[in-house]
Amino acid sequence: MWFTFYDVLNSLNALPNLDVYVTGSNSKMLSKDVATNFRGRKTEIEMHPLSFAEFHGWKGGDLLLDWAEYVKYGGMPQVVLENNKREKVAILRELFDKVYLRDVVERNKIAEVAPLESIVDVVSSSVGSLTNPKKLSDTIRSADGAGPSAPTVRKYLGFLKDAFVFREARRFDVRGRRYLDYPMKYYAEDVGLRNARLGFREQEETHLMENVIFNELIRRGYSVDVGVVDIWGVRDGRRVVNHHEIDFVVETGSEKVYVQSAFSIADSEYRKREKLPLQQTHDSFRKVIIVSGAAERWTDDDGVSYVGILSWLTENVL
Repeated sequence: MWFTFYDVLNSLNALPNLDVYVTGSNSKMLSKDVATNFRGRKTEIEMHPLSFAEFHGWKGGDLLLDWAEYVKYGGMPQVVLENNKREKVAILRELFDKVYLRDVVERNKIAEVAPLESIVDVVSSSVGSLTNPKKLSDTIRSADGAGPSAPTVRKYLGFLKDAFVFREARRFDVRGRRYLDYPMKYYAEDVGLRNARLGFREQEETHLMENVIFNELIRRGYSVDVGVVDIWGVRDGRRVVNHHEIDFVVETGSEKVYVQSAFSIADSEYRKREKLPLQQTHDSFRKVIIVSGAAERWTDDDGVSYVGILSWLTENVL
């Protein structure tokens, strides 16, 4: 009689006073396999790269210098422990190519790797931007002259999400209280892996800061969507609807918070634009704008709170 790996673990799980912890390669076992094969007798614990608070707590350096290193090289433990910058880069590239991508290829039996790599590059380059499978397909085709179809892009994105390379944030109509099919946003599980994949060429701190905020919200156990607020206006004498974005609609249980990522709000007009969709939700849920730097939390006369990202990441309060 043959016993599977899952049979053995299920038998161990039946023993009293015994906890069993299992980790493994994404090419062999994903979370959905665990749910299927352990038949409800499991608790899934998601392991993330180090948070900035964990990174800074270990480094113990200047807050701004630690942030600059974190937003460039990320929080993968092996990378954090390595002091040599060239070695950090080498580790990140090897992790991406020989662990993550190889797992995706092996598990899903992908014969032609080039389309997958093209999708990875385009998504990495556009973290935090609204997109959809057709748009990604068109982008690749315009650059390469050929490329995967939209259905293939959709399928491969599913593989990459299963392997925790990227996470997806769906759009949510705040007033209509419904999800919208497309477009959506994708964020890298680790900004260092994303930067290494792009050869450290595209490091706009605005996008990376938004990616770090998204990851931190997920790490803190929140459900995170991209908010959409429709606001009517007048253009050329006609009434038109303008779609305004709230970076993150954050929920856990009965709590909801609207979060904007704004690198700088020094310009008063830019601050008004960032606040506008928050004010147009017409509800009393908390509204937070996270800016660059280490400014302490403060609230304006309209009830909108502001906080520097470094303070927010280290205080563990939304």
